[in-house]
Amino acid sequence: MEYVYKTAEMPDDYEGRVVVTLIRALPDKKDRGGAVLYIHGYVDYFFQDHLAEKTMEEGYGFFALELRKYGHSFLPHQHFNYCRSMREYDVDITYAIREILACGYREVILLGHSTGGLLASLYAAKGTLREKISAVVLNSPFLEFNTSALKKYVLIPAVSVFSRLFPYLAKKNELSPFYGESIHVSMRGEWNYDLSLKPIEGVPLYLAWLRAVFRAQRCVKKGLDIRVPVLVLSSDRSLYPRVWNEDIHYADVVLNVKDIEKYAFCLGTRITYRTVPGGMHDLFLSRRPIRERALETVFQWLETL
Repeated sequence: MEYVYKTAEMPDDYEGRVVVTLIRALPDKKDRGGAVLYIHGYVDYFFQDHLAEKTMEEGYGFFALELRKYGHSFLPHQHFNYCRSMREYDVDITYAIREILACGYREVILLGHSTGGLLASLYAAKGTLREKISAVVLNSPFLEFNTSALKKYVLIPAVSVFSRLFPYLAKKNELSPFYGESIHVSMRGEWNYDLSLKPIEGVPLYLAWLRAVFRAQRCVKKGLDIRVPVLVLSSDRSLYPRVWNEDIHYADVVLNVKDIEKYAFCLGTRITYRTVPGGMHDLFLSRRPIRERALETVFQWLETL
């Protein structure tokens, strides 16, 4: 698979210089005039060649956006994967959509994974170029924190207040280490991605980032009123392992799938929710038969629009 990487300057922010990276898969045949824009999740970047290949086989253009301070867009003076508001990414996504339209595509399908799914939802509802979006596909979107009620409704709102006074205050990341272990080829997985861009141990959990996510999720719960069709996908179950076991390959160990289903219907009135039995948190990184089923679900749904 051949790609063109384009790095673009964004307006400076509170840390100084900002860039984003737009990745375009070079097409080998004429497409149908629409393009998919993939937005990665937290502690993530684009490496899913099979997703680009399948998208182009189905007749769509494929682009992936590596957001500011993630992946190839990270600069040495920045804090990795950091933000103070999810609205910061509106500029990044708007840039990507403008580039896609400049390439001759007439419409854009937003495809977001996890935190990228939260961003795609916010943009489809209120983003600058939302009228250019024809559909939204969400792969295990991060619509709620997967933690206890005490942390969700008391501790996270309380500690996030400190982020205003101490913007870089952080704690140890709470992501399950079993997830990275289950997907990277050096451990128990099959994907050979760059561990400097997507570290197994995660990154510091900045309270400013917690506050940004909390506020964005609150917007979802109030109702986003997305006007275009939305497909929400998740695994059929979540798992909370204390020791390694093979079931980790067949469940979401990052988010609670019941939360995804519950809040999916706050996104708009044209919502389709589907489970992918045996899927991992990133459904497209699941075992081959399962990820193929997830991809087929996406493109069969798009055919109905």
